[in-house]
Amino acid sequence: MNAIYFIIAGLIGYLAGAVPFGYLYVRIKKGINLTEFGSGRTGGTNSLRAAGVSVGVLTGLSDVFKGFAGIWITRWILGGPLGDSLLPWALIICGVMSVIGHNWSIFLKWKGGAGTGPNVGWATAIWWPMFPIGFLTMIAMLIGLGMASVASMTMAAIIPISFAVLYFAGVGEYDGTLAYIIGGIATAAIVVWALRPNIKRLINGTERIVGPRAKRLKARQQK
Repeated sequence: MNAIYFIIAGLIGYLAGAVPFGYLYVRIKKGINLTEFGSGRTGGTNSLRAAGVSVGVLTGLSDVFKGFAGIWITRWILGGPLGDSLLPWALIICGVMSVIGHNWSIFLKWKGGAGTGPNVGWATAIWWPMFPIGFLTMIAMLIGLGMASVASMTMAAIIPISFAVLYFAGVGEYDGTLAYIIGGIATAAIVVWALRPNIKRLINGTERIVGPRAKRLKARQQK
């Protein structure tokens, strides 16, 4: 019976993550197929390139929301049947599947993003400070380095590290299970896998620069 509950959690996570908010927003505002524009991804960065800052920010927040919503729905439906010992594992299955759903959406013929939004979203639903941590990390990395891929991988690493700190520090509900650490490691691996092309460009020194740093570099070139 528990296996059925875990399958349900996975389906909730996948379907929540698979909703292609960026694709929909850009299609509505610009009439552009986001999977055929720029990097082809449907996350906040490519949405920003295609339709501007407002759409990029809205996409990023919506992607966080769907990761958060999957965990909330799973907790609401399965909290009673599974109990405190097994619920964290169902939540993590949901969180991991939300990232997979975002990256390989059934609604976009298995295309999608890199998973950063729903990754922050599910982690925020487990531990709310993850959102401000994620927000500040992404902003700082984008302003400083201007590389969305590095910001995404940094945040992907911060999530399991944060849960590990909570676990070993004996903080509340987080010290009774390894589920959140394992889930964070799994989603970090998924994000890194999705960013393989970016990692190659980072190694080659050809990674795209975005945001304020891109403007600064352009201004220098024009001088």
